[in-house]
Amino acid sequence: MTNRIHRRTLGLGAVALAAAAIRPAAAQEVSGPLVLYTSQLEPDAAGTVEAFRRRHPGVQVEWIRAGTGQIMTRLRAEIAAGSPRPDILLLADSLTFEGLKAEGRLRVSPEVQTAGIPAEHLDAGRTYFGTKLITTGIMHHQRAPFAPRRWADLLDARARNQVAMPSPAVSGAAAIHLLALTQNPAFGWGYVERLVQNGVQARGGNGPVMQAVAGAERAFGIAIDYLPIREAARGAPVRFVFPEDGVSAITEPAAILSTARNVPAAVAFMNFLLSREGQELASRQGFLPADPEIPPPAGFPDPRSIRVMPLDAARAAREQEETLRRFAQLVGG
Repeated sequence: MTNRIHRRTLGLGAVALAAAAIRPAAAQEVSGPLVLYTSQLEPDAAGTVEAFRRRHPGVQVEWIRAGTGQIMTRLRAEIAAGSPRPDILLLADSLTFEGLKAEGRLRVSPEVQTAGIPAEHLDAGRTYFGTKLITTGIMHHQRAPFAPRRWADLLDARARNQVAMPSPAVSGAAAIHLLALTQNPAFGWGYVERLVQNGVQARGGNGPVMQAVAGAERAFGIAIDYLPIREAARGAPVRFVFPEDGVSAITEPAAILSTARNVPAAVAFMNFLLSREGQELASRQGFLPADPEIPPPAGFPDPRSIRVMPLDAARAAREQEETLRRFAQLVGG
C-alpha cells in the first residue's frame, strides 16, 4: 500500500443521470460538489464513494486519500492559508478528531442519523461518528506453545521473548491500545511494565508483526484483527484471538468540518456511512461494522460476543504524548 496522496473525482455521468430519473425525490435532495479527505485504503475509498454516488447521483465527490498523518499535514497547511478544502474527514482514530474538536474545527451535527451505531462509538457532542471497528487483539502461530485467551497469557513464561507488537509511535491502533490499557484499572501501567519485562518487542507497524508471527520468528503478536484473519483465510499459519477481557478498537470516525461548503451533501454522506447499507459495505470490505446487528466478514465472531475496552478519547488525547514517551523509555526506544 502506498502512502502517496491520491485524488479522485466521481461525478454525474450518463448512467447516473438515467438512474436519477427513476429515483424518488428523497434521493435527489442533495447535489453539488463534495470534498472528502480519507485515510481509507484506496480500493475501499473508491468503493465507498461509488456506493454513495449511486444513492445520491447529484453529488460530485472529489476525494483525496493518504495516511492520516499526511492528510493532517495537508489540512493544517490549508487552515494556515485560510482555505481548508474538505467538507468531510474520514480518518483512522478518535484522537485526531478530539484535537480538531478542541480547536472548533468540527461541526456539531445533530441531524446525522446514527442508525444502529452504539453510543460508545459516537462523540457525545455529535462532532464525529465511528464508522467501523478495527480491534487490537492477540495473534499466534499455529505451532505456538499455547493458544492465549486473555491478555495476561502474554505474561506467561512460555511467551517470554516471543511477543511482537507494533510501535505506538508508528501505529495509531497501537497507540490507542496502549492508552486503553493504561486507562483500564484491570491493567494499567503495571501490566505494560510486566509485558516489557517479559520481552515484548515493538517493531514498526502491524505488517511487520504479521510477518514475524507468520514466519515463526515470534509465537505471538499484538495486532489489528483483519490482517491475521485475512491471511489465515489465505493459508497463513496464524490465528487471531479476541481476548475474553476485551480488545481495544479504533473506530475510523467521520466528521463534517465547521468550514464545510456543502453541508447537506456532507450530512447525506455521513448518513450513508452509518446506515445499514454503509455498514454492510464495511463488512464486505473486510471490516467489523460498528453496528453490531450487521453480520461481520468471514472469520469474525458475532460482534455481540466481542468485548471492547472503554476509552476516554478526550483524556487519551491529553495523555497521548506523555504515554508514548513513557512507553519508549520502558522499551529503551
